[in-house]
Amino acid sequence: MTTMTDTSNAARFREFKMPDVGEGLTEAEILKWYVQAGDTVTDGQVVCEVETAKAAVELPIPFDGVVHELRFPEGTTVDVGQVIIAVDVAPGSGDAAPAAASAPAAEPEAAEPEAPKGRQPVLVGYGVAESSTKRRARKGAATAVPAAAAAIQGEMNGHTTVVPESRPLAKPPVRKLAKDLGIDLATVVPTGEGGIITREDVHAAATPVPAQAPAPTAAPPVAEPAPAAEAPAPAVVTTVGARETRIPVKGVRKAIAQAMVGSAFTAPHVTEFVTVDVTRTMKLVAELKEDKEMAGVRVNPLLLIAKALLVAIKRNPGVNAAWDEANQEIVQKHYVNLGIAAATPRGLIVPNIKDAHEQTLPQLAASLGELVSTAREGKTSPAAMAGGTVTITNVGVFGVDTGTPILNPGESAILAVGAIKLQPWVHKGKVKPRQVTTLALSFDHRLVDGELGSKVLADVAAILEQPKRLITWA
Repeated sequence: MTTMTDTSNAARFREFKMPDVGEGLTEAEILKWYVQAGDTVTDGQVVCEVETAKAAVELPIPFDGVVHELRFPEGTTVDVGQVIIAVDVAPGSGDAAPAAASAPAAEPEAAEPEAPKGRQPVLVGYGVAESSTKRRARKGAATAVPAAAAAIQGEMNGHTTVVPESRPLAKPPVRKLAKDLGIDLATVVPTGEGGIITREDVHAAATPVPAQAPAPTAAPPVAEPAPAAEAPAPAVVTTVGARETRIPVKGVRKAIAQAMVGSAFTAPHVTEFVTVDVTRTMKLVAELKEDKEMAGVRVNPLLLIAKALLVAIKRNPGVNAAWDEANQEIVQKHYVNLGIAAATPRGLIVPNIKDAHEQTLPQLAASLGELVSTAREGKTSPAAMAGGTVTITNVGVFGVDTGTPILNPGESAILAVGAIKLQPWVHKGKVKPRQVTTLALSFDHRLVDGELGSKVLADVAAILEQPKRLITWA
């Protein structure tokens, strides 16, 4: 039976779940908490930063109140729909605890989750408010339920595995950490209150350092505002005295690996190369830097290379397409979302400039500058990385002459730009020092034939050799 106290607690404490960040992603890692238990929050205030497989995103909370509890520490990967923070929306109205935390249980994850109702929170805007009434387990019930009843209750809560009584006590994030590190929790010596295994216990078991003695068993603590979440465990696990370091594959790095393997073994890649004299392009870059029309924007060789590729695509539109395996169709794109591969502290990302083909040179320069600065700050949104059609990767910034780039999934071509170097070159019948670079174009041979790919690469090279073609060919 639901009591008046149960109902008032449910109405007083509101829970914020990991929102659906879109693009088919199902989990995110909590990078940083901006609030702690006891802090006052307001509707729309950013409470944490999370990293999905595509980008780092800041999450705003959709209601006012006082932070009661942070459910997960920094560094934890959380599934979409899991509660990450509880907020007291009626502080000062008496001692109470959230219904979900009021019944101590042998297993934290055995608490009955609230069934999702109506619209779930998303990154921009929130759905209809959920009902304030929530079922609450009676105190002491967890210790009195026999094993068979506990198994039935587990199935009702969505747990299909029957939990034996001898199962080690650990929170879901700790279990996931142990699984990632290949540690059997049954072999770990617990040091947490009540015999619960902590993250530190798992890391201790992963190293040859002797584990600490278990702490005395204590009764489960009564529900009270939780302190700040425990400090995140280090992402890199190194065995003392070992010659190897193991780094968990997750987030952006995991997404990159999956995308590159999928692309390399799905699309038949062909890469062509051309070496070109870009001396005139470099002179034009210097002149544009002094042009008043380009004031306030960054002018560099990449800007003119991007413009050259856009002109080449206009002259050879067949390269701007995608292969639809499910429908056995070639999807011709009548727009160009130009991707720029960017190296960030979290790994490689490829945000793109929407409708780059419609932008003037100053507009394209501004878009490139914004794209790069946002990527460096780690603030690129998933939407900014979706829908690309063609990509440029500038390996020349690392002093590399060229490469054989792998296609971004869903695209048909990627242009690699090598370092621009002063080299001896035959110019007007004489060997002279000229600024030279090597371009490499990889394309999907299912829909781009050698002739088409060659024409695109030749056009880009011709424009960079004679940049006046940006006008005559545009």
